[in-house]
Amino acid sequence: MPPKNSSAFACTECGWTTSKWVGRCGECQAWGTVDVVGGSRTGRTGAGPVSSPAVPIAEVAATEAAAVGSGIAELDRVLGGGVVPGAVMLMAGEPGVGKSTLLLEVAARWARAGRRTLYVSGEESAAQVRLRAERTGALAEELFLAAETDLGGLLTHIDAVKPSLLIVDSVQTIGSSAVDGVPGGVTQVREVAATVIGRAKAEGVATLLVGHVTKDGSVAGPRVLEHLVDVVLQFEGDRTSRLRLLRATKNRFGPVDEIGCFDLVDHGIVEVPDPTGLFVSRHESPVAGTCVTVTMEGRRPLLAEVQALTVPATTPSPRRSSSGLDSSRVAMVLAVLSKIGVGLSNQDVYTASVGGARLHEPAVDLAVALAVLSAAGGDPLPAGLVAIGEVGLAGEVRPVRGLEARLREASRIGFTHAIVPNGTEDLSRIGLQVLRTPDLASALRALP
Repeated sequence: MPPKNSSAFACTECGWTTSKWVGRCGECQAWGTVDVVGGSRTGRTGAGPVSSPAVPIAEVAATEAAAVGSGIAELDRVLGGGVVPGAVMLMAGEPGVGKSTLLLEVAARWARAGRRTLYVSGEESAAQVRLRAERTGALAEELFLAAETDLGGLLTHIDAVKPSLLIVDSVQTIGSSAVDGVPGGVTQVREVAATVIGRAKAEGVATLLVGHVTKDGSVAGPRVLEHLVDVVLQFEGDRTSRLRLLRATKNRFGPVDEIGCFDLVDHGIVEVPDPTGLFVSRHESPVAGTCVTVTMEGRRPLLAEVQALTVPATTPSPRRSSSGLDSSRVAMVLAVLSKIGVGLSNQDVYTASVGGARLHEPAVDLAVALAVLSAAGGDPLPAGLVAIGEVGLAGEVRPVRGLEARLREASRIGFTHAIVPNGTEDLSRIGLQVLRTPDLASALRALP
């Protein structure tokens, strides 16, 4: 008889094994991830039955994995065309960001198309979910609702309803009596997820799991949860803003650089197919200290406005404050401005984005520089101008990705002039008067 394997504990993050329990993984150095897996026997494993025979890849029917529209275009954009039968998707986000509201709307629209839907809530009672559905207009005849926290009960509901779409809100609230631990623990989450995923794959039920997040914003629970599912969605938004962004960090059926935009309103959540105007303020006349740029959220270009304010410093150390911008990049841009002769050593400088936009990509550097220059001189920039470009420490303006798509979006909105980096792209067909600049000093001199 082959000897028993002495490894009885394994890390749920990286799979490292050990013969005794330790608090910290010896491989990935994560704390609290080592859990008992039970003894096993080593040796040769005999042949066993297969679930389905192997066939040439060209003979596999691709129609079974064809995406089906969810009824929400912004969600379908992120998923790569729609919901794939049998796919398991994990949606995570901060508490109160609107995950349950969005998924209830998804369930209602799926059900209105004549497809049976099961919404299982482990955090709210059925009556509470019904009240929210009435407020958001998410009532549908084919939408079934259950409040359940036991894995066995969840499987019974699936057998009784036989849905084509299953929503579990949330996976951390469901517990299994077959394994030790409390709901939300590493062992419980792994068991619940594996069971639900196995049922979804076997019966072709598209499944959406809601996941909690940790303090740093990552998905709570074992890392294996993200490995098992087909799609990992991140639903995010600022509490001070109604705009919500949905992006995929993993997607086996489509791209991971698309975003969906939603507006959280009093009566629920609605799609925002054209969010460009949300981040640009409307001025009756040009205002000093403002500059418009075009940022890329995934593949989608969005116009955003950068604002700057300079005032005489009242302390020996001038203040530098940023909101919605990368403070380290703003400080670098201010240093480059000072180097080329823009006097800011005795000025407090405040910079911010409009509408709660988070502009952290380097392509907004040129707009920050022009906004600060405009604020320092008190002269507004020309109307209809957008600025796109990354500023280097030597003052050079570097090319950015997707320049043509950015300028096309600016032209569509009605902008007429653009300052961009030097490059080889042919921008003559876009309809904008494009000024190419090799460095920041040349861009400042080109302004009227």
